[in-house]
Amino acid sequence: MSNPASTTHTPGVLPTGTEVLIEAVGLRKTFGDFVAVDGIDVQVHRGEAFGFLGPNGAGKSSTMRMIGCVSPVSGGSLRILGMDPALDGARIRARLGVVPQQDSLDGELTVRDNLYVYGRYFGIPRAECRRMATELLEFANLTDRADSLVDPLSGGMKRRLTIARALINSPEILLLDEPTTGLDPQARHVLWDRLFRLKRSGVTLVLTTHYMDEAEQLCDRLVVMDKGRIAAEGSPRSLIEQWSTREVLELRFDEDDLSPHARRVEGIGERVEVLPDRLLLYVDDGEAAGRAVHERGVRPLSSLVRRSTLEDVFLRLTGRSLVD
Repeated sequence: MSNPASTTHTPGVLPTGTEVLIEAVGLRKTFGDFVAVDGIDVQVHRGEAFGFLGPNGAGKSSTMRMIGCVSPVSGGSLRILGMDPALDGARIRARLGVVPQQDSLDGELTVRDNLYVYGRYFGIPRAECRRMATELLEFANLTDRADSLVDPLSGGMKRRLTIARALINSPEILLLDEPTTGLDPQARHVLWDRLFRLKRSGVTLVLTTHYMDEAEQLCDRLVVMDKGRIAAEGSPRSLIEQWSTREVLELRFDEDDLSPHARRVEGIGERVEVLPDRLLLYVDDGEAAGRAVHERGVRPLSSLVRRSTLEDVFLRLTGRSLVD
């Protein structure tokens, strides 16, 4: 595939002097009285992987639909590839690849024909369509299924085919809305590998997800969204360093009211979060914190020391889990 040259930069660090492909200032999206996106500012630079992280209803998909030029802007300004979606929507869409939440493949066509027919929509010559289809089948690891119908494919295969189809026009920006929702762990990791290869080839990735491990794996930078607003922005590592501790001690109990236990462990770490089935102690040394909990006579059913994640960042910023 012919993709624009990527700009080398340290992962997670905003590249300086690189081209801004997407710029939103005070971007809003409303549906009647409901505000889905409430005045967000975003910049995406060429060659990076940028993510919108948040729970369902945070405004991620509404933002992506505006960037994809299929939903009009309600307020603020948005520039894509230097153009205004309200005036140049068709020209912008011709340079985008879009992977929607739900696969929209044609189940009555073969895997190869799904790519070929889609390429013809862009006016790509027949010979070029056939060449691109062959190349993309290899990229998606679907060459051996080229002449199979789509319906019998596994969920992971269909998702890879959807991504391959979105690349038929050699887009400069690939928009991925919840790319791995519903996939098993093995299929997710295969898809992550393909997306990493795309980024290495120079394609700019913009994705939404509510999986914190996915955001950590794929994104150079991301914004954490909640209720239509941006709660924080940065690289996964910088967000964790800013909003959480190095480790988290999870204490699980078989009780409905964990507040007495929470009071007994106060002061052991930086803070204590009370969830329905467990306590989270945010600490620098999880093993030492576990010993301190034991010394105070607290006996959980189980305990676990883990590193902090973006889930902890979201909990700190909003007071609730990403999966709420």
